[in-house]
Amino acid sequence: MPKPNSSFVTEFAFEGFSSFGWRHRLVFFVVFLTLYLLTLSGNVIIVTIIRLDRHLHTPMYFFLSMLSISETCYTVAIIPRMLSGLLNPHQTIDIHGCATQLFFYLTFGINNCFLLTAMGYDRYVAICNPLRYSVIMGKRACAQLSSGSLGIGLGMAIVQVTSVFGLPFCDGFVISHFFCDVRPLLKLACADTTLNEMVNLAVSVCVLVLPMGLVFVSYVLIISTILKIASAEGRQKAFATCASHLTVVIVHYSCASVVYLKPKSQSSLGQDRLISVTYTVITPLLNPVVYSLRNKEVKDALRRAVGRKPLSP
Repeated sequence: MPKPNSSFVTEFAFEGFSSFGWRHRLVFFVVFLTLYLLTLSGNVIIVTIIRLDRHLHTPMYFFLSMLSISETCYTVAIIPRMLSGLLNPHQTIDIHGCATQLFFYLTFGINNCFLLTAMGYDRYVAICNPLRYSVIMGKRACAQLSSGSLGIGLGMAIVQVTSVFGLPFCDGFVISHFFCDVRPLLKLACADTTLNEMVNLAVSVCVLVLPMGLVFVSYVLIISTILKIASAEGRQKAFATCASHLTVVIVHYSCASVVYLKPKSQSSLGQDRLISVTYTVITPLLNPVVYSLRNKEVKDALRRAVGRKPLSP
């Protein structure tokens, strides 16, 4: 029940980086804006290259383009308002705007988790069952995995947003974060949040532990298959096709797990905010950087696009 003598909150303010002086906030603004523009341009380039170059019309690059689009939507939901808050730390957001931001943040964040799982499955089929790869990973299967990832994201986001914004918010209106996230909002509620915290934990387990487990099993099978390859060159080539995906997976799941799976008693909003900067600003940039710098096929496609390498038949 709401606390007595309390008025219901209709808008929130972000604590964000308001504890820093304007010079530090200006530095953060320049750094984060630069990273954001690099992320947007990198993802746009990847999606465009994959769309235009027929050499990249494969399931692996289909999922990569879907991940790039999802990462772009994910950052658009968070970073522009964060940048605005760095210049004007006293801005507010109404409760409907906060719910909308949380919905899109969760939808695309969860979508990213399951897209990475689908990419792990794609690599498993390619290495462990190469003769049936084109049959198993046909266009229909790719579309189903992609739409299924988005569907899970939408469903889980609706559950979380309904759970959080079904609570009353009374006197507290300053969110100890730079965007609307579940845990900081639950701390502001003026009612018992035990059930809501259980819902949050259940969703976190479903969207982090389950995909991580599936990716782990995939890579155990992949590595055991690669080790059976007779030639060193063959083993190296097989590992190379997985290296980019594995790098993104480790960073993505590590950051998200630290914030959403650690016990409430060990939760520090300040520490969570620092880690959140990593997976909302830095991790999305990792995707285009890793796949463009470490992936020979993407680099070749970029060279073909700028006319530095002749088109092969």
